[in-house]
Order: sequence, then C-alpha cells, then structure tokens
Amino acid sequence: MPSYRSKGWGRRALPAMGVAIALAMSTGCGEGAAGGDDKAPDAAAAAVPVETAEASRRAVAASYTGTAPLEAQAESQVVAKTSGVALQVLVEEGDAVRAGQTLVRLDPDRARLNLAQIEAQMRKLENNFNRSNRLAAEQLISAGDHDQLRYDLENARAAYRLAQLELSYTNVIAPISGVIASRSIKTGNFVQINTPILRIIDNSRLEATLNVPERELATLRQGQPVRLQVDALPGREFTGVVDRVAPVVDAGSGTFRVICAFAGESLQPGMFGRIRIDYDQRADALTIPRLALLDDEGAPAVYVVREGKAVRTPVQLGYVDGNLVEVREGLAPGDAVVTAGKMALRDGGAVQVIGAPAAAVAPAADGSSGAPR
Repeated sequence: MPSYRSKGWGRRALPAMGVAIALAMSTGCGEGAAGGDDKAPDAAAAAVPVETAEASRRAVAASYTGTAPLEAQAESQVVAKTSGVALQVLVEEGDAVRAGQTLVRLDPDRARLNLAQIEAQMRKLENNFNRSNRLAAEQLISAGDHDQLRYDLENARAAYRLAQLELSYTNVIAPISGVIASRSIKTGNFVQINTPILRIIDNSRLEATLNVPERELATLRQGQPVRLQVDALPGREFTGVVDRVAPVVDAGSGTFRVICAFAGESLQPGMFGRIRIDYDQRADALTIPRLALLDDEGAPAVYVVREGKAVRTPVQLGYVDGNLVEVREGLAPGDAVVTAGKMALRDGGAVQVIGAPAAAVAPAADGSSGAPR
C-alpha cells in the first residue's frame, strides 16, 4: 500500500499533466492547420513579361534588295599610238579632261622629217604626172606609162596622209571626257607604241550590275526607281533608275542582269553599295514589326495579347518593307502583338506587358484586402 507521501505527490502532479496534455493538443491542431495551408493549390501561374506593338496602317513598298560595286559607265585606257620621248605631260591624277584635249606631247622630230621626205616625193610625182598629161594629149607617151605615173602619184599621196597622221599621234589626246584616274608616265620617259600611259573614267554617270534570281523577272522593269546606300558615305541615300534589264536568264546561275544607273554626285567608282528597287506600293496596308513573327517552321503566326493572355494567331503575309511586314489576314488594327519574350510563351499563357499597369488583386470574400496584418 502506498504511503501517504506518495499519495500526496500524485495529487499534486495531476494538474501539471492536464496542462501539458492541453498544450500538446493545441500544438497539434495548429500544425495541422498550417499543413493544410501548404497543400492548398496556387492561385495562378506566374505571368511572362513581354513587349508588344500595335498593328497599324501605313504605306509599304514591295522591293528587291541586293549589293553591287559601282562602275563608271565609260572608261578608257589611253595608249601611245607612236613611239617617242614624252616632252610634256599636261595632266595629273584627278584632273578633269574633255574629249579631244591634249594630254601628252611626244617628240615630233622623227615624224616631221618623215612627213617632209614623203611630201617631196609626192611633189616630184605630181610634176611628172602633169608632164605626162601633156604628152598623152599629143600621144607622145604610151597609155601604160601614163597610168603607172597616176598610180604612183596616188600611192605617194596616201603615204603623205599617213605621215601626217603619224605626226598627229605625237600629241596624245583624250578619247572621252572624264577624270584622270591613273598616270603611268613622266616627262622624259621613252614611250613605246601601244603602251597604256593614262586611264580616264567618266564618273558623271555610274552603274551597278545586279544578278537577280529569275523569279523576279516579271517584277523588275526599265525605269523603276532605285535607292542606294554606300558604306563610305553613311547616313546618305542616293536615287537612281533601272537603266537596262537583260531579256534572258543565264542557264548556269539562274539569274539575269539588271543594270542600275546613278548620277555621279559624291559617288565614286569602286564604292560598294546596297541597292533597293521598289517595284510596287500599297498606301494603306496593315503592318506589324517583323520581330513579331514566330520563328518556328510552321505557317506564319504571331502571339496576340488578349485579356492578359497570349493567343497564337495565324496570319497571311504580304509585302516585306524593311523592319515591317504587311498582314493581309488574321489581325485587325490595334491588335497588340508580342515582339519580345515570344520564346517563353505558350498558347493561352498569362502575360504581363512591360510598361502596362499590373492587374489589381481581387478582394477576398469577407471584404478584407488579403494583405498580411
């Protein structure tokens, strides 16, 4: 039988055990509630931040673009037509010259002496022929001898004209008008016949030749406007015209030649240009940035933002004009198409347009704001 001391200890321990059991039950209930909150489903998935642009109406042009170097429409290598020492070189590189202008003077002494010798022979034959005419009138000379004198005189006259031409070659003249592009002769040099000594280019009109795919044969025509930009002159645009279009397609490359002409102005031969030929225009076309087009290999499509969600929308495209593309079907003016952030989107996914106000938090059912206290 327990002693009185042990009985007294038991009566004092009962209230403490009751308090401990109550605390344990309270803690257990609290953990259960917290565990229930962790298992509750998320309210909504995170919205993907995107940038958008509105579909708008503006003028667009259909064009063909390409690159080509500029070439002078006319170019000439000036050669010496006779041999001799260069007594005077009258032009320098960069000088403007006109057709027929004297560029170089060669030593004319040999050609001049040759001309004088041939002229003397010609004068002698002229006197002999005149005497033969008088004798033939009196039938004192045979017809054959008279004819021979006439042929000899004609030959001497031709040699005289040739000698005059050789003398004129000692003055080297410009065959075309233009600018001296290069000079390979100095005063005192001996020049051999048919040696190139100068190069002249006519930079008043430049040309660029494009090799265009055959599918464009029906769209490019003579007289169409052309725009040109060159790296050497940034920020400037030059206008020209389609001067000639080859009527045949090269069987080997499947291309045809289109020659564009430009006024010289500040352009120089050899410059590399980016060329654009506008062959059609639409004054009121619905356009979007090319960045809005999806990069997949399917039919053309864009993401349109509707009620905070990305909706994949197929589109029918028209002309491409620089950074813009024409939309023939699928969109309406004012539709917001996604231009940045497309890779992270899926059809029907929530989006947050950068720069647009965030959506307001819906109030709780009991009227509280839902903010932590």
